[in-house]
Amino acid sequence: MGSVFDTLRERGFIEQATHEDEIRKMLENEKITFYIGFDPTADSLHVGHFVQLMAMAHLQKAGHRPIFLLGAGTAMVGDPSGRTDMRQMMTLETIAHNGEKFIEQTGRFIDFSEGNAIMENNANWLLDLNYVSFIREIGKHFMVNRMLAAECFKNRMEKGLSFLEFNYMIMQAYDFLELFRKYNCRLQLGGDDQWSNIIAGTDLIRRVESETAYGMTFTLLTTSEGNKMGKTKSGAVWLDANKTSPFEFYQYWRNVADMDVKNCLSLLTFLSMDEVERLGSLEGAEINKAKEILAFEVTKLVHGEEEAKKADKAAKALFGEGAMGGSIPSTTIPKAEFVEGMDIITLLSKVGLIPSRGEGRRLIQQGGITINDGRVSDISTLITLDFFENDTLMIRKGKKTYHQVVLDDK
Repeated sequence: MGSVFDTLRERGFIEQATHEDEIRKMLENEKITFYIGFDPTADSLHVGHFVQLMAMAHLQKAGHRPIFLLGAGTAMVGDPSGRTDMRQMMTLETIAHNGEKFIEQTGRFIDFSEGNAIMENNANWLLDLNYVSFIREIGKHFMVNRMLAAECFKNRMEKGLSFLEFNYMIMQAYDFLELFRKYNCRLQLGGDDQWSNIIAGTDLIRRVESETAYGMTFTLLTTSEGNKMGKTKSGAVWLDANKTSPFEFYQYWRNVADMDVKNCLSLLTFLSMDEVERLGSLEGAEINKAKEILAFEVTKLVHGEEEAKKADKAAKALFGEGAMGGSIPSTTIPKAEFVEGMDIITLLSKVGLIPSRGEGRRLIQQGGITINDGRVSDISTLITLDFFENDTLMIRKGKKTYHQVVLDDK
């Protein structure tokens, strides 16, 4: 295979490129510096970011130098791409806290030792800009009519686009210019929803520096039905073990639809494409083996091999030989609270499986709650010590969400 470009193409990463032939040749014949920006709008990276991190890892393995650009400056404004409303504004303290979490997680995927990668923060140049000087020097290169035609703005015109958000494209373009000047960064990558912002950056470099820069976008992680992956009823699938436990993370991938297994193996693991093709072609009951491999490989990358083994063992025990501890989410509750009995809805609320008592009643009435191996059908059910075996009780919500309750003798 000629270059990492062909690897990314074969694995299904590439969606659009500004100069496909030139980028392919550049990646094959040179060692280049490239970047992807990540705005710290939450205190953890999520599954959507994972695709970008995997692409960065492929490029780094091929000898290219990644810049992980922490968007603490752009997060002060908020990216309107793909949104129907304005993002909630965050304080500098919140953004800084979130950024620290991003940095902690990124080291699992990118090698920053000995200058192999660069960690940058666009707050270093954006927050101290003189607004009038910036608009005179940079803003003059942007035509408002062209900006409004961009997909990232066009979707917001009916509901209203704030002037604050309107600045986002210019700021991201300026990031590319800064990185080009500072590190000779010639390629910006991102999700396909960033296409308008990326080509704005390449155009700015052409206008200001009379140089050619390149952009390329990656496919967004979606199901075979076109829906975004990485969302559950309880929220996003996070890369932080404190927000999505390794067991829950493993179970998410273990339960993807049959049609999505090959795509996930291709994008989210380093398995050879021959192995991806073999596993992706399995049918019937055999596809479950492919899902187990997918879940193990992805969990290993995100949480480490030891946690992946724990999650795999816990899942197999749970579905095969009976419930066990380990990586299954659990809550410890004093034994005394069950002597007189605790109503089922209170228990569900206490362990965090329901957002409200009304949701608990709905789930029970629809048959969505199981205690150990028995379905709960009465919303007034009292959970007593008789429900526990070896001081342990297993709750299942729906088909995929498990939670263990452990008694404390205190």
